[in-house]
Amino acid sequence: MALTLGPLLLDAGIDPARALVLRHAFAQESEESGLTGLHADSTHQEIFEYTRKQSADARRFNAIPPPVWVVFIKEGGDRARFWSVLENRGETANNGIIRTFDVTESEHMADLRNRLVIGWRSPRAWRLNGPTAAAYPVLEIADAQPIPFPGFDRLVLSHVQLQAVMREHRYASWRTTLSSVSGVYLITDTRDGRQYVGKADGLESVRQRWSAYATNGHGGNVELRGLEPSSFRFSLLRVFDPSTPTRDIGAAESHFKDALDSRRHGLNRN
Repeated sequence: MALTLGPLLLDAGIDPARALVLRHAFAQESEESGLTGLHADSTHQEIFEYTRKQSADARRFNAIPPPVWVVFIKEGGDRARFWSVLENRGETANNGIIRTFDVTESEHMADLRNRLVIGWRSPRAWRLNGPTAAAYPVLEIADAQPIPFPGFDRLVLSHVQLQAVMREHRYASWRTTLSSVSGVYLITDTRDGRQYVGKADGLESVRQRWSAYATNGHGGNVELRGLEPSSFRFSLLRVFDPSTPTRDIGAAESHFKDALDSRRHGLNRN
């Protein structure tokens, strides 16, 4: 059975019934439309601005557009390459010619940007409701370009980024690198600045320890249960060769708890 867009939307947490699917074409808009066109060299920001400004003519755009816009770029007559997902927060201006919307770029399907190509069955249509587009076939999902590991001392990840590192092919070298070390790490709750110092030692690598956080947010730590992991930021304080005695890694962990005062003013209990 051929893969269609629908399962990809659902897997990303997007309800097709609450989505609008757009396909932009590279073309110059007529002057009276009040819209600027797109071309092959249009920047990401120009595509964003083009998308948030729509015609006030109800025949050309939804009177009440849904909260999620899944945006593609035309590629040939019957192909569309995925650009990004925007969250629509509502109309902010309408001068009778142009309606401007408050939209923000979402991380939904971020790993598929510029990689996913679907077949566009209605060549004359540039916007579709989600359930209709959900049945459109997936023609291609290109391999993701590998992202080079930034170095242990430059590694700072949000929880969403951590999940991507532990899952996506483009971060394969990161997982290999994190599997090669033990270490002491820092989790910062960016909502209030409280910090948690933890360690990966013995037979457990940093990758194994952080995989637990990517899975459930708390990694089994009582101190972190009940907190919202979307506000967590992960970084490494010190890395060790896996053969390093656990007592040495434990001593380093204790030092950083003292230095950062994470027992009294942070999230560590001991």
